[in-house]
Amino acid sequence: MKHVTFAPKGVCSVKLDFDIDEESRLHNVQFTGGCNGNLKAIGRLVEGRDAGEIADILRGNTCGFRNTSCADQFARAIDEKVRMNEA
Repeated sequence: MKHVTFAPKGVCSVKLDFDIDEESRLHNVQFTGGCNGNLKAIGRLVEGRDAGEIADILRGNTCGFRNTSCADQFARAIDEKVRMNEA
């Protein structure tokens, strides 16, 4: 199991931590800061799911006037920290 820490940009959340197993499944997703209830819900919804599938679903989601969101930043974290290690 690999632990990932990511610093989101342009959103209320200031830190994102998650684990990814050998089969690219997500575990223990935790956001620091941001909309607490919504971000806890994201963590529960993605638990045990394929990281690439989740990134594809969440990528491009926006929040208010911003061109990103905590969910979009999660997709970027997966892209940067997980997918690039597969290449």
